[in-house]
Amino acid sequence: MYFDIKNDFIPGTVMKKDDMDGATGLDFLKKVYFLRDGVPLSQIRTVCGIDGSTLQNWVKRGWIMNTVHKQYPIDTFARILIINMLRGSMQLSKISFLLSYINGELVSTEDDIIPESKLYDYICRIIDSIESDADGSCPLRERICAVVDKNDVNPSVPNAYERIYSALEVIITSYCASLIISRADSLYDALPE
Repeated sequence: MYFDIKNDFIPGTVMKKDDMDGATGLDFLKKVYFLRDGVPLSQIRTVCGIDGSTLQNWVKRGWIMNTVHKQYPIDTFARILIINMLRGSMQLSKISFLLSYINGELVSTEDDIIPESKLYDYICRIIDSIESDADGSCPLRERICAVVDKNDVNPSVPNAYERIYSALEVIITSYCASLIISRADSLYDALPE
């Protein structure tokens, strides 16, 4: 079944794609990080629409790294965007597990399959391909295979390719489910009394 779902917002943000000239994924991250090493908490709150206490809670629970010199590095920002885009349809503990399934321990990059900025880019590219598909005829697994570049994946992690494909399938399905629920709520609210 195909649902004509589209989202005007950059995944994980409260910013419209049109306001960033259609940029999502790495293009969006590069615009945010242009001439910077990090993004301060105030900008994270503006971009994501979440408050500082939520971010501090995520830090305390070990879901994101703390700031570096009061700024978030690009991969931490990407992780925040991924968590934020999924939290409407998935429990935070499941999101945390899913991100650990892909990238192991938060404090180490040696066990990472892929940098989270690249993961966020994959997510956005797959979402963009779904939204631009007029009839929804391309299966999700094919979309994932078309986007994942094996050169980006750390082959020293056991089952790295299968893990990234499976995790992306869960992430995209969950994100689309949140859009469908939002659409159903809008349709319900528009019912005549």
